[in-house]
Amino acid sequence: MSEDHKKSMQVDIELVRQLAAVLDETNLTEVEVEDGDRKVRVARKISAAPVAYAAAPAPIAAPAAPAPVMPSDPASITPAHENAVKSPMVGTAYLAGEPGAKPFIAVGSQVKAGDTLVIVEAMKVMNPIAAPHGGTVKAILVENGQPVEFDQPLVVVE
Repeated sequence: MSEDHKKSMQVDIELVRQLAAVLDETNLTEVEVEDGDRKVRVARKISAAPVAYAAAPAPIAAPAAPAPVMPSDPASITPAHENAVKSPMVGTAYLAGEPGAKPFIAVGSQVKAGDTLVIVEAMKVMNPIAAPHGGTVKAILVENGQPVEFDQPLVVVE
């Protein structure tokens, strides 16, 4: 084996185990993380018929979050999703910094580029999702404590 081939074959087994644990905890079928030029994807095949899972309940100490505001016309949802801020990872979305705190945003609020819109918790790490540009929050597409997938639309800012 060449030295380059040996280097490329090094795998962080502990990371793979942690990702597999995330699959078990969230009932997801795959998860992928990227660190520079290194990418790790863990997936499992499901042979049984798909099962609908309920969203994980919010912590008891957290007050109920207001329902996300969705456009009333289904045809208007698709264009909004094209410009929506999307989740860069699989995890759990939180609309506030801690249970009982005021949400970061509300429909109709003004945000500046870099303002925190939501937090996505992944592998016990809180990842703030920032506004890519300034504008008005048109829709919040997730609920507090809702599991989210990679590339899932979270918030529409126009």
